[in-house]
Amino acid sequence: MIHSAGPASRPYYADFLPGAGRREPRAAFASDAPSICLNGRWRCHVAPSVAAAPPGVADPGFDDSAWAELPVPAHWQLHGHGAPAYTNVRYPFPLDPPAPPDENPTADYRRAFDLPGEWAGLGVVLRFEGVDSCFKVWLNGRELGHSTGSRLPVEFDVTDAAVPGGRNVLAVRVHQWSAGSYLEDQDMWWLSGIFRDVTLRARPPGALDDFFVHAGYDHETGRGTLRIDTSAPARLTVAELGLIDVPADGTYEMAVEPWSAEVPRLYRGVLATAGEPGERVPVAIGFRDVTVEDGLLKVNGRRVLFRGVNRHEWHPHHGRAVPAATMREDVLLMKRHNINAVRTSHYPPHPRFLELCDELGLWVIDECDLETHGFAVAGWRGNPSDDPRWRPAYLDRIRRTVERDKNHPSVIMWSLGNESGTGANLAAMAAWVRDRDPGRPIHYEHDRDSAYVDVYSRMYAAHAEVDRIGRREEEPPPDPAADAHRRALPFVLCEYAHAMGNGPGGLTEYQRLFERHPRCQGGFVWEWIDHGIRRRTPDGGEYFAYGGDFGEELHDGNFIADGLLFPDRTPSPGALEYKKVIEPVRIGATDGGAVEIANLHDFRDLSHLAFPWTLEEEGVRVAAGVLTVPPAAAGDHVAVPLPPLPATSGESWLTVRAVLAADEPWATAGHEVAWGQSAVRPRPAAPPRPAATARAGAARDPATLRGVAFDPATGRLTRLGGHAVDGPRLDLWRAPTDNDDGMRAPLAPVWRAKGLHRLRHRVVDIIRADRELVVHTRVAPAGDDIGMRAIYRWQEADTDGEGNGTAALRLTLEVTPEGEWDCPLPRLGVRLALPASFGRAEWYGLGPGECYPDTKRAGRIGRYAMTVDQMQTPYVFPQENGCRDEVRWAELTNPAGAGVRFEGDPVFGFTARRWTSEDIDAARHPIDLVPRDAVYVNLDLAQHGIGSASCGPGVLPAYRLAAEAATLRVTLRPIVRTG
Repeated sequence: MIHSAGPASRPYYADFLPGAGRREPRAAFASDAPSICLNGRWRCHVAPSVAAAPPGVADPGFDDSAWAELPVPAHWQLHGHGAPAYTNVRYPFPLDPPAPPDENPTADYRRAFDLPGEWAGLGVVLRFEGVDSCFKVWLNGRELGHSTGSRLPVEFDVTDAAVPGGRNVLAVRVHQWSAGSYLEDQDMWWLSGIFRDVTLRARPPGALDDFFVHAGYDHETGRGTLRIDTSAPARLTVAELGLIDVPADGTYEMAVEPWSAEVPRLYRGVLATAGEPGERVPVAIGFRDVTVEDGLLKVNGRRVLFRGVNRHEWHPHHGRAVPAATMREDVLLMKRHNINAVRTSHYPPHPRFLELCDELGLWVIDECDLETHGFAVAGWRGNPSDDPRWRPAYLDRIRRTVERDKNHPSVIMWSLGNESGTGANLAAMAAWVRDRDPGRPIHYEHDRDSAYVDVYSRMYAAHAEVDRIGRREEEPPPDPAADAHRRALPFVLCEYAHAMGNGPGGLTEYQRLFERHPRCQGGFVWEWIDHGIRRRTPDGGEYFAYGGDFGEELHDGNFIADGLLFPDRTPSPGALEYKKVIEPVRIGATDGGAVEIANLHDFRDLSHLAFPWTLEEEGVRVAAGVLTVPPAAAGDHVAVPLPPLPATSGESWLTVRAVLAADEPWATAGHEVAWGQSAVRPRPAAPPRPAATARAGAARDPATLRGVAFDPATGRLTRLGGHAVDGPRLDLWRAPTDNDDGMRAPLAPVWRAKGLHRLRHRVVDIIRADRELVVHTRVAPAGDDIGMRAIYRWQEADTDGEGNGTAALRLTLEVTPEGEWDCPLPRLGVRLALPASFGRAEWYGLGPGECYPDTKRAGRIGRYAMTVDQMQTPYVFPQENGCRDEVRWAELTNPAGAGVRFEGDPVFGFTARRWTSEDIDAARHPIDLVPRDAVYVNLDLAQHGIGSASCGPGVLPAYRLAAEAATLRVTLRPIVRTG
């Protein structure tokens, strides 16, 4: 039974009310008025509970000399006080609203500072940008107030408490848990403290407390309308617009260039107040118009398509205390990966991030600091969203969100929060937003009937459901009126394509649905970055920690590592795949041999791009140039003829790239935006296979060839060209990915139940006949009657000059399933081991990064080389990785250049690593993977797809690997270097 403590026993940190003593919320802005940054080293004491917190800390004379120092901004758990804890849904304390537990770590912060004498006679405001989760403040012993709402700003008027020209002492008591914690269950690390900036701001007479920029745009006339509501009389100057010292609250109309995420045109000006000394406030104005009309979300009169990500604030050292340089790095990385939109999951970000979105161009869904997901565990009993006692807190949070961020042109939708069920408090939030800011639509995903929102939003809807929604043929809600209302709304996937570990798969199919159905206006991949915390082992090894690595009694493991970036902000293969899938220019070939270029931008033409091309034969460049492409408008496409190309005899590919023609604020000239490949000459068909011949005489029994040896008992190859070999043997297993082990119909438990990770190999017969060695085997797990008949046919292959007289072997593997296979296979291929010295890989096929059946759009045909170590993808949680697909040939060599070459007939999947799939399966962090004295090679006929089932849909039918009869053909050719 969920209950609440009685009012008589309720301290401020356990109160339904969000705070007391605070100023009214207002916009975030800079000014030339004096200010003092209070970031830096503070004295800090962390007690295990409120009762254990020291008394008298607000007294200016309190002796804190024995206390440790803690940086502000920071989280105390990342500085040796307590430990981080991660849960996705469940609260890490009893569900007993609004009371926090008695075990409530409480930190007391103290900071002394000098206030200039020149501040005498000025108003003084103390501003906290973010404190987790509840805090009370004193200045010079005077209590100022308290507040909850961790990711939201709070201001206190300290004019009467501050001492200009003297020493001032600021004391802040922060509680890890509070009533506000029940509203902040946001699938992230639970971390506490003053984690955003703290400033003192002087307020001169007549200063601006607040202003609201209204900058509309008429896409039919190209004219903008500007008005600025101000809290005090102010004058406006925007020289570019011809506005020089005019009343700010006047209405001005003029021709303007609109703001969009593609062309983020800002007009910069100044608001100035009267009086002495007065105040000057810089403003950045972006003219744009956001509407929902004709069932579509439009900006400046055009439907927009979100190529978005969900972004939690995260840094592997600092947690949510993200440095300004890292915020800029995030925006630059997003722009460079063709991302055009951000949902600020699940709280407003640091205000500097939104300034960067204005400047560099990203659409933003600005989300309120609200989530009550943990109540789902109790069937939503007691959920605050429909409890009137919580309404002031709900309204307080949305007010502080909207008021702070209302002047950002990048913010085109407000989101009420995330996964908080439904209820009257959310409806009240929506009503308040509509009254305060009718120019922006409202989003909230858990309102499934969309009764009080302006877009229909879903999470992780499968492709088939998105297709139905796009046709406006989705399952109706029970109420016909609600059905009619929702069916008329645009549709957005606020979360999709769960980017956990290896994946996500199925991105291309989603994107085609977004492009096919106007109603489907894109989505936001979950999520931007893995929330790993950098840690070191006693012997100096480095890894990224996830849930459970800090001894939490309740945690959700590595579900916190589900981003497109690794924790150090290295783009994962998923990020590269997403960049390719959502590229705003699509390049292909026409039937007539021309290059077709489609401009998928919403607003921008192609004049900012150049189009270089290359022709490669067998991965080697033979010609290059630059196409002349007309500046096609957004939504148009053009066919561009190719210049004459030189003749080639081998497999040849034309690659056309779209690159920046000049520097942009987010990337330099030459940055690749998009690319396309088309086959100019297909791979020549292999000639018919006559009986293979050696250098002299007829083909021989492979077991008698020079440099070749087979185990007489098992028929396994043990030597080739003088190199030790172990295998190859049929391999059906891969170390399960996060998606294989996901929450939606996970396959890894099925595979384990079938025993695919513990196969046994039985030799049925070994036959030497007709110049070949034939090994009949049965491969099966214990405890079941399913299995695979695997027949290895070894023949001598044609020997080329590289072999120096050593023999090459052609392997034909014929596989036939036996028994009732009611699940797909993880993989189908062979595995072998080669000497550990074979550490250099070269291949011709897809690359340079890993590719799987439904995650290989980013792979391009070419010739690549790297070390075996470089081929590994260091997922925070080890899993299947590193496959290169559609490989024509691959070589593994040692430093002297000797090694083995694998040639496909026609292609194969190629994986090489210094540990086995079983080692990866047993590991929990990459540092657990200890190189063995071998290089393990997988040559795959196919692998099962990747999908997104860690939270989203599973593998689409086209990418399922059924247990069917199949044949793998590959040639193993020794490479022997002499002299």
